[in-house]
Amino acid sequence: MTERNAQAVILPIEKLKPFEGHPFHVKDDSEMAQLVFSVATQGLLTPLVVRPIENNEYEVISGHRRLHACKKAGIETVPALIYTLDRDAATIAMVDSNLHREKILPSEKAFAYKLKRDAMSHQGKTSHQVGEKLPTAAKIGLDGGDSMNQVLRYIRLTELIPEILTMVDDGKIAFTPAVELSYLTKQEQLDLL
Repeated sequence: MTERNAQAVILPIEKLKPFEGHPFHVKDDSEMAQLVFSVATQGLLTPLVVRPIENNEYEVISGHRRLHACKKAGIETVPALIYTLDRDAATIAMVDSNLHREKILPSEKAFAYKLKRDAMSHQGKTSHQVGEKLPTAAKIGLDGGDSMNQVLRYIRLTELIPEILTMVDDGKIAFTPAVELSYLTKQEQLDLL
Protein backbone atom coordinates (compact mmCIF):
# COMPACT_ATOMS: atom_id res chain seq x y z
CA MET A 1 0.00 0.00 0.00
CA THR A 2 1.34 3.38 -0.93
CA GLU A 3 -0.02 6.88 -0.42
CA ARG A 4 -0.33 7.30 -4.22
CA ASN A 5 -2.90 4.52 -4.39
CA ALA A 6 -5.04 5.81 -1.53
CA GLN A 7 -8.20 7.84 -1.93
CA ALA A 8 -9.02 9.99 1.13
CA VAL A 9 -12.76 10.20 1.81
CA ILE A 10 -15.36 10.61 4.54
CA LEU A 11 -17.53 7.48 4.81
CA PRO A 12 -20.78 6.76 6.63
CA ILE A 13 -20.22 4.19 9.38
CA GLU A 14 -23.06 2.00 8.10
CA LYS A 15 -21.04 1.41 4.90
CA LEU A 16 -18.13 -0.10 6.86
CA LYS A 17 -17.82 -3.83 7.58
CA PRO A 18 -15.26 -5.50 9.85
CA PHE A 19 -12.56 -7.51 8.12
CA GLU A 20 -13.85 -11.06 7.70
CA GLY A 21 -11.88 -13.38 9.98
CA HIS A 22 -10.22 -10.49 11.84
CA PRO A 23 -8.29 -12.27 14.63
CA PHE A 24 -7.76 -9.24 16.88
CA HIS A 25 -10.23 -8.60 19.69
CA VAL A 26 -11.96 -5.26 20.22
CA LYS A 27 -12.62 -4.98 23.94
CA ASP A 28 -14.85 -2.62 25.88
CA ASP A 29 -12.24 -1.93 28.55
CA SER A 30 -10.73 1.20 30.13
CA GLU A 31 -8.56 1.82 27.06
CA MET A 32 -11.67 1.75 24.87
CA ALA A 33 -13.41 4.17 27.23
CA GLN A 34 -10.47 6.57 26.81
CA LEU A 35 -10.60 6.18 23.04
CA VAL A 36 -14.37 6.82 23.01
CA PHE A 37 -13.83 9.98 25.07
CA SER A 38 -11.04 11.14 22.75
CA VAL A 39 -13.13 10.53 19.63
CA ALA A 40 -16.18 12.21 21.17
CA THR A 41 -14.22 15.33 22.16
CA GLN A 42 -11.65 15.64 19.36
CA GLY A 43 -13.06 13.58 16.50
CA LEU A 44 -11.24 10.77 14.76
CA LEU A 45 -7.72 12.05 14.10
CA THR A 46 -6.36 8.98 12.30
CA PRO A 47 -8.31 7.73 9.27
CA LEU A 48 -9.38 4.13 8.91
CA VAL A 49 -7.84 2.07 6.12
CA VAL A 50 -10.49 0.30 4.04
CA ARG A 51 -10.97 -1.52 0.76
CA PRO A 52 -14.05 -1.49 -1.47
CA ILE A 53 -16.25 -4.59 -1.43
CA GLU A 54 -19.62 -5.35 -2.98
CA ASN A 55 -22.81 -3.27 -2.54
CA ASN A 56 -20.95 0.04 -2.31
CA GLU A 57 -19.55 -0.98 1.09
CA TYR A 58 -16.05 -1.09 2.50
CA GLU A 59 -14.11 -3.64 4.55
CA VAL A 60 -11.97 -2.24 7.36
CA ILE A 61 -8.31 -3.23 7.05
CA SER A 62 -6.97 -1.06 9.85
CA GLY A 63 -8.92 0.79 12.52
CA HIS A 64 -11.38 -1.68 14.03
CA ARG A 65 -10.90 -0.23 17.53
CA ARG A 66 -11.31 3.34 16.24
CA LEU A 67 -14.45 2.34 14.35
CA HIS A 68 -15.90 0.73 17.49
CA ALA A 69 -15.09 3.88 19.49
CA CYS A 70 -16.80 6.06 16.88
CA LYS A 71 -19.93 3.88 17.01
CA LYS A 72 -19.98 4.11 20.81
CA ALA A 73 -19.51 7.89 20.63
CA GLY A 74 -22.43 8.22 18.19
CA ILE A 75 -20.31 9.47 15.30
CA GLU A 76 -21.94 8.75 11.94
CA THR A 77 -19.10 9.43 9.46
CA VAL A 78 -15.35 8.78 9.62
CA PRO A 79 -12.29 9.74 7.60
CA ALA A 80 -10.90 6.81 5.63
CA LEU A 81 -8.22 5.93 3.13
CA ILE A 82 -9.54 3.62 0.40
CA TYR A 83 -7.10 1.15 -1.13
CA THR A 84 -8.11 -1.17 -3.94
CA LEU A 85 -6.67 -4.47 -2.70
CA ASP A 86 -7.53 -8.08 -3.33
CA ARG A 87 -8.38 -10.29 -0.36
CA ASP A 88 -4.85 -11.65 0.11
CA ALA A 89 -3.14 -8.25 -0.07
CA ALA A 90 -5.75 -6.86 2.33
CA THR A 91 -5.17 -9.75 4.74
CA ILE A 92 -1.42 -9.14 4.78
CA ALA A 93 -1.97 -5.39 5.33
CA MET A 94 -4.48 -6.05 8.13
CA VAL A 95 -2.14 -8.43 9.94
CA ASP A 96 0.88 -6.15 9.53
CA SER A 97 -1.02 -3.12 10.82
CA ASN A 98 -2.04 -4.98 13.99
CA LEU A 99 1.01 -7.09 14.90
CA HIS A 100 2.89 -4.10 16.24
CA ARG A 101 0.28 -3.27 18.87
CA GLU A 102 1.52 -3.03 22.43
CA LYS A 103 -0.79 -5.72 23.82
CA ILE A 104 -1.49 -8.77 21.73
CA LEU A 105 -2.82 -12.11 22.94
CA PRO A 106 -1.14 -15.37 21.91
CA SER A 107 -4.37 -16.45 20.16
CA GLU A 108 -4.51 -13.18 18.20
CA LYS A 109 -0.92 -13.57 17.06
CA ALA A 110 -1.49 -17.25 16.21
CA PHE A 111 -4.49 -16.62 13.96
CA ALA A 112 -2.89 -13.50 12.47
CA TYR A 113 0.24 -15.43 11.49
CA LYS A 114 -1.92 -18.22 10.05
CA LEU A 115 -4.00 -15.73 8.02
CA LYS A 116 -0.88 -14.04 6.70
CA ARG A 117 0.79 -17.36 5.83
CA ASP A 118 -2.31 -18.50 3.93
CA ALA A 119 -2.61 -15.16 2.09
CA MET A 120 1.07 -15.19 1.12
CA SER A 121 0.72 -18.77 -0.11
CA HIS A 122 -2.27 -17.76 -2.27
CA GLN A 123 -0.23 -14.99 -3.80
CA GLY A 124 2.49 -17.45 -4.74
CA LYS A 125 5.17 -15.31 -3.12
CA THR A 126 6.79 -18.16 -1.24
CA SER A 127 6.95 -21.04 -3.69
CA HIS A 128 10.17 -22.95 -3.15
CA GLN A 129 9.86 -24.28 -6.71
CA VAL A 130 10.56 -20.88 -8.24
CA GLY A 131 13.58 -20.10 -6.11
CA GLU A 132 12.06 -18.17 -3.22
CA LYS A 133 14.88 -17.59 -0.76
CA LEU A 134 12.85 -17.35 2.43
CA PRO A 135 10.12 -19.76 3.51
CA THR A 136 6.81 -18.09 4.31
CA ALA A 137 7.24 -18.48 8.08
CA ALA A 138 10.68 -16.87 7.94
CA LYS A 139 9.32 -13.90 5.97
CA ILE A 140 6.43 -13.51 8.42
CA GLY A 141 8.89 -13.70 11.31
CA LEU A 142 11.04 -10.96 9.81
CA ASP A 143 7.97 -8.76 9.41
CA GLY A 144 6.63 -9.52 12.90
CA GLY A 145 9.83 -9.71 14.93
CA ASP A 146 9.74 -13.47 15.59
CA SER A 147 11.93 -16.30 14.32
CA MET A 148 10.63 -18.73 11.72
CA ASN A 149 10.29 -21.44 14.39
CA GLN A 150 8.42 -19.09 16.72
CA VAL A 151 5.98 -18.23 13.91
CA LEU A 152 5.38 -21.93 13.33
CA ARG A 153 4.83 -22.47 17.07
CA TYR A 154 2.27 -19.66 17.14
CA ILE A 155 0.46 -21.15 14.16
CA ARG A 156 0.32 -24.50 16.03
CA LEU A 157 -1.80 -22.77 18.70
CA THR A 158 -4.61 -22.52 16.14
CA GLU A 159 -4.99 -26.30 16.53
CA LEU A 160 -6.02 -25.93 20.18
CA ILE A 161 -9.65 -26.20 21.21
CA PRO A 162 -11.10 -22.81 22.27
CA GLU A 163 -11.16 -23.70 25.98
CA ILE A 164 -7.42 -24.44 26.06
CA LEU A 165 -6.58 -21.45 23.86
CA THR A 166 -8.44 -19.21 26.31
CA MET A 167 -6.33 -20.67 29.11
CA VAL A 168 -3.21 -19.72 27.14
CA ASP A 169 -4.50 -16.16 26.63
CA ASP A 170 -5.32 -15.94 30.35
CA GLY A 171 -1.81 -17.09 31.31
CA LYS A 172 -3.05 -20.33 32.89
CA ILE A 173 -1.05 -22.44 30.42
CA ALA A 174 2.40 -21.33 29.29
CA PHE A 175 3.20 -20.98 25.61
CA THR A 176 5.58 -23.94 25.18
CA PRO A 177 3.33 -26.54 26.88
CA ALA A 178 0.40 -25.13 24.87
CA VAL A 179 2.30 -25.78 21.64
CA GLU A 180 2.88 -29.38 22.76
CA LEU A 181 -0.83 -29.77 23.61
CA SER A 182 -1.70 -28.62 20.07
CA TYR A 183 -0.41 -31.95 18.74
CA LEU A 184 -3.13 -33.82 20.65
CA THR A 185 -6.36 -34.61 18.82
CA LYS A 186 -9.40 -32.46 19.63
CA GLN A 187 -10.86 -35.36 21.63
CA GLU A 188 -7.62 -35.81 23.59
CA GLN A 189 -7.62 -32.08 24.35
CA LEU A 190 -11.22 -32.32 25.59
CA ASP A 191 -10.33 -35.34 27.72
CA LEU A 192 -7.43 -33.37 29.20
CA LEU A 193 -9.80 -30.66 30.38
